[in-house]
Amino acid sequence: MTKDVKTILLIEDETDLVLGLTDAFEFEGYSVHAAQTGEKGVEQAETLNPDLIILDLMLPGMNGFNVCSTIRKRDTTTPILILSARSQENDIIRGLESGADDYVTKPFSIGELLARVRAIFRRIAPGRDHNSSRLIKVGDAEINVDTYTAVVGNKQTDLGFYATAILHVLDERRGEPVSRDEILDAVWGIDANPTNRTIDNFILKLRRVVEKNPAKPRHILTVYGQGYKLAQ
Repeated sequence: MTKDVKTILLIEDETDLVLGLTDAFEFEGYSVHAAQTGEKGVEQAETLNPDLIILDLMLPGMNGFNVCSTIRKRDTTTPILILSARSQENDIIRGLESGADDYVTKPFSIGELLARVRAIFRRIAPGRDHNSSRLIKVGDAEINVDTYTAVVGNKQTDLGFYATAILHVLDERRGEPVSRDEILDAVWGIDANPTNRTIDNFILKLRRVVEKNPAKPRHILTVYGQGYKLAQ
Protein backbone atom coordinates (compact mmCIF):
# COMPACT_ATOMS: atom_id res chain seq x y z
CA MET A 1 0.00 0.00 0.00
CA THR A 2 1.45 3.38 -0.97
CA LYS A 3 1.48 6.25 1.45
CA ASP A 4 -1.01 8.27 -0.60
CA VAL A 5 -3.79 5.68 -0.15
CA LYS A 6 -6.43 7.19 2.12
CA THR A 7 -7.52 5.15 5.14
CA ILE A 8 -11.17 5.08 6.22
CA LEU A 9 -12.31 3.80 9.61
CA LEU A 10 -15.91 2.54 9.69
CA ILE A 11 -17.46 2.49 13.16
CA GLU A 12 -20.64 0.56 12.42
CA ASP A 13 -22.29 -2.53 13.91
CA GLU A 14 -24.40 -3.62 10.91
CA THR A 15 -22.27 -6.38 9.40
CA ASP A 16 -23.92 -6.32 5.96
CA LEU A 17 -23.53 -2.55 5.73
CA VAL A 18 -19.86 -2.79 6.75
CA LEU A 19 -19.25 -5.39 4.03
CA GLY A 20 -21.06 -3.30 1.41
CA LEU A 21 -19.28 -0.08 2.29
CA THR A 22 -15.93 -1.84 2.47
CA ASP A 23 -16.41 -3.21 -1.05
CA ALA A 24 -17.48 0.20 -2.38
CA PHE A 25 -14.62 2.12 -0.77
CA GLU A 26 -11.96 -0.45 -1.66
CA PHE A 27 -13.18 -0.37 -5.26
CA GLU A 28 -12.52 3.40 -5.16
CA GLY A 29 -8.97 2.74 -3.94
CA TYR A 30 -9.34 3.42 -0.22
CA SER A 31 -7.98 1.28 2.60
CA VAL A 32 -10.80 0.35 4.99
CA HIS A 33 -10.82 -0.76 8.63
CA ALA A 34 -13.93 -1.45 10.72
CA ALA A 35 -14.95 -1.43 14.36
CA GLN A 36 -18.33 -2.70 15.53
CA THR A 37 -18.49 -1.07 18.98
CA GLY A 38 -17.98 2.47 20.12
CA GLU A 39 -15.13 1.55 22.45
CA LYS A 40 -13.29 -0.33 19.69
CA GLY A 41 -13.85 2.60 17.36
CA VAL A 42 -12.21 5.03 19.79
CA GLU A 43 -9.29 2.64 20.20
CA GLN A 44 -8.79 2.19 16.44
CA ALA A 45 -9.15 5.91 15.77
CA GLU A 46 -6.12 6.46 18.00
CA THR A 47 -3.98 3.56 16.77
CA LEU A 48 -4.76 3.75 13.03
CA ASN A 49 -4.75 7.55 12.66
CA PRO A 50 -7.23 7.27 9.74
CA ASP A 51 -7.79 9.97 7.13
CA LEU A 52 -11.58 9.80 7.62
CA ILE A 53 -13.95 8.27 10.17
CA ILE A 54 -17.48 7.19 9.21
CA LEU A 55 -19.53 6.78 12.35
CA ASP A 56 -22.92 5.29 13.20
CA LEU A 57 -24.76 6.72 16.20
CA MET A 58 -26.61 3.63 17.44
CA LEU A 59 -23.75 1.40 18.54
CA PRO A 60 -23.45 -1.24 21.24
CA GLY A 61 -21.72 0.14 24.31
CA MET A 62 -20.60 3.74 23.85
CA ASN A 63 -23.02 5.57 21.53
CA GLY A 64 -21.88 7.51 18.50
CA PHE A 65 -22.28 10.95 20.08
CA ASN A 66 -19.90 9.98 22.87
CA VAL A 67 -17.52 8.31 20.42
CA CYS A 68 -17.37 11.49 18.38
CA SER A 69 -16.75 13.80 21.33
CA THR A 70 -14.16 11.41 22.80
CA ILE A 71 -12.21 11.30 19.54
CA ARG A 72 -12.41 15.08 19.24
CA LYS A 73 -10.76 15.58 22.63
CA ARG A 74 -7.60 14.02 21.20
CA ASP A 75 -7.93 14.84 17.51
CA THR A 76 -9.45 18.07 16.21
CA THR A 77 -8.68 17.65 12.52
CA THR A 78 -9.54 14.15 11.25
CA PRO A 79 -12.87 14.44 9.39
CA ILE A 80 -15.78 12.56 10.98
CA LEU A 81 -18.86 11.80 8.89
CA ILE A 82 -21.91 10.52 10.78
CA LEU A 83 -23.97 7.94 8.91
CA SER A 84 -27.16 7.31 10.84
CA ALA A 85 -30.84 6.41 10.64
CA ARG A 86 -31.51 9.18 13.16
CA SER A 87 -32.75 11.97 10.90
CA GLN A 88 -34.37 14.40 13.35
CA GLU A 89 -32.94 17.90 13.29
CA ASN A 90 -31.97 17.78 16.97
CA ASP A 91 -29.96 14.58 16.34
CA ILE A 92 -28.18 16.19 13.39
CA ILE A 93 -27.35 19.32 15.40
CA ARG A 94 -26.21 17.22 18.36
CA GLY A 95 -23.98 15.19 16.04
CA LEU A 96 -22.41 18.32 14.57
CA GLU A 97 -21.91 19.81 18.02
CA SER A 98 -20.24 16.57 19.14
CA GLY A 99 -17.55 17.31 16.58
CA ALA A 100 -18.76 15.70 13.34
CA ASP A 101 -17.91 17.39 10.05
CA ASP A 102 -20.83 16.02 8.04
CA TYR A 103 -24.03 14.03 8.58
CA VAL A 104 -25.70 11.62 6.14
CA THR A 105 -28.99 9.91 6.99
CA LYS A 106 -29.96 6.32 6.25
CA PRO A 107 -31.22 5.15 3.81
CA PHE A 108 -28.61 6.79 1.62
CA SER A 109 -27.26 6.66 -1.90
CA ILE A 110 -23.81 5.09 -2.13
CA GLY A 111 -23.10 7.52 -4.96
CA GLU A 112 -23.83 10.51 -2.74
CA LEU A 113 -21.78 9.06 0.13
CA LEU A 114 -18.80 8.49 -2.16
CA ALA A 115 -19.17 12.02 -3.52
CA ARG A 116 -19.14 13.47 -0.02
CA VAL A 117 -16.06 11.44 0.87
CA ARG A 118 -14.29 12.65 -2.27
CA ALA A 119 -15.30 16.23 -1.42
CA ILE A 120 -13.80 15.88 2.06
CA PHE A 121 -10.53 14.53 0.69
CA ARG A 122 -10.35 17.28 -1.93
CA ARG A 123 -10.61 19.96 0.69
CA ILE A 124 -8.60 18.79 3.69
CA ALA A 125 -5.17 20.35 3.86
CA PRO A 126 -2.40 17.95 2.87
CA GLY A 127 -0.40 18.77 5.99
CA ARG A 128 -3.15 18.54 8.56
CA ASP A 129 -0.75 18.19 11.51
CA HIS A 130 1.10 21.44 10.84
CA ASN A 131 0.94 24.38 13.20
CA SER A 132 -0.80 27.15 11.32
CA SER A 133 -2.53 30.32 12.37
CA ARG A 134 -4.92 31.50 9.66
CA LEU A 135 -7.47 33.23 11.84
CA ILE A 136 -10.94 34.71 11.38
CA LYS A 137 -12.30 37.13 13.97
CA VAL A 138 -16.05 37.05 14.61
CA GLY A 139 -17.10 39.12 17.58
CA ASP A 140 -15.24 37.76 20.60
CA ALA A 141 -14.43 34.49 18.78
CA GLU A 142 -11.19 33.68 17.01
CA ILE A 143 -11.48 30.83 14.49
CA ASN A 144 -8.43 28.92 13.28
CA VAL A 145 -9.14 27.89 9.68
CA ASP A 146 -6.48 25.17 9.69
CA THR A 147 -7.35 23.39 12.93
CA TYR A 148 -11.15 23.93 12.62
CA THR A 149 -11.35 25.33 16.15
CA ALA A 150 -12.84 28.44 17.73
CA VAL A 151 -11.61 30.18 20.86
CA VAL A 152 -13.93 32.40 22.87
CA GLY A 153 -12.33 33.69 26.05
CA ASN A 154 -10.58 30.68 27.57
CA LYS A 155 -12.84 28.11 25.90
CA GLN A 156 -11.86 26.23 22.75
CA THR A 157 -14.55 24.53 20.63
CA ASP A 158 -14.10 22.12 17.74
CA LEU A 159 -16.08 23.39 14.75
CA GLY A 160 -15.20 20.67 12.24
CA PHE A 161 -14.23 21.09 8.61
CA TYR A 162 -17.56 22.10 7.03
CA ALA A 163 -18.63 24.65 9.63
CA THR A 164 -15.19 26.26 9.36
CA ALA A 165 -15.32 26.18 5.55
CA ILE A 166 -18.75 27.87 5.52
CA LEU A 167 -17.45 30.60 7.83
CA HIS A 168 -14.42 31.02 5.56
CA VAL A 169 -16.69 31.52 2.53
CA LEU A 170 -18.72 34.14 4.41
CA ASP A 171 -15.54 35.88 5.62
CA GLU A 172 -14.19 36.16 2.07
CA ARG A 173 -17.29 38.21 1.24
CA ARG A 174 -17.80 39.79 4.64
CA GLY A 175 -20.66 42.25 4.64
CA GLU A 176 -22.19 40.79 1.46
CA PRO A 177 -25.05 38.27 1.21
CA VAL A 178 -23.93 34.81 0.09
CA SER A 179 -26.62 32.49 -1.23
CA ARG A 180 -27.03 28.93 -0.02
CA ASP A 181 -26.31 27.67 -3.53
CA GLU A 182 -23.03 29.59 -3.60
CA ILE A 183 -22.06 28.11 -0.24
CA LEU A 184 -22.97 24.59 -1.41
CA ASP A 185 -20.87 24.93 -4.55
CA ALA A 186 -17.90 26.46 -2.73
CA VAL A 187 -17.79 24.03 0.18
CA TRP A 188 -19.20 20.73 -1.10
CA GLY A 189 -19.05 20.98 -4.87
CA ILE A 190 -21.97 20.19 -7.12
CA ASP A 191 -21.54 16.40 -7.01
CA ALA A 192 -21.86 15.91 -3.24
CA ASN A 193 -25.58 16.81 -3.24
CA PRO A 194 -26.16 18.16 0.28
CA THR A 195 -29.30 20.24 0.87
CA ASN A 196 -29.91 23.82 1.91
CA ARG A 197 -31.01 22.45 5.27
CA THR A 198 -27.50 21.08 5.74
CA ILE A 199 -26.15 24.62 5.58
CA ASP A 200 -28.79 25.86 8.04
CA ASN A 201 -27.71 23.21 10.57
CA PHE A 202 -24.07 24.26 10.32
CA ILE A 203 -25.07 27.91 10.70
CA LEU A 204 -26.92 26.99 13.91
CA LYS A 205 -23.77 25.28 15.16
CA LEU A 206 -21.63 28.32 14.34
CA ARG A 207 -24.04 30.72 16.02
CA ARG A 208 -24.04 28.68 19.21
CA VAL A 209 -20.28 29.13 19.36
CA VAL A 210 -19.70 32.73 18.24
CA GLU A 211 -22.92 34.56 19.19
CA LYS A 212 -23.67 35.73 22.72
CA ASN A 213 -27.37 35.20 21.96
CA PRO A 214 -27.75 32.66 19.11
CA ALA A 215 -31.48 33.44 18.87
CA LYS A 216 -30.63 37.08 18.08
CA PRO A 217 -27.40 36.88 16.10
CA ARG A 218 -25.28 39.98 15.54
CA HIS A 219 -22.51 38.49 13.45
CA ILE A 220 -23.80 35.62 11.28
CA LEU A 221 -26.95 37.12 9.81
CA THR A 222 -29.78 35.63 7.79
CA VAL A 223 -30.56 37.54 4.60
CA TYR A 224 -34.11 36.46 3.92
CA GLY A 225 -34.71 35.10 0.45
CA GLN A 226 -30.98 35.04 -0.24
CA GLY A 227 -28.77 33.30 2.29
CA TYR A 228 -26.35 34.50 4.95
CA LYS A 229 -23.77 37.18 5.52
CA LEU A 230 -21.03 37.84 8.01
CA ALA A 231 -21.41 41.30 9.52
CA GLN A 232 -18.60 43.81 9.17
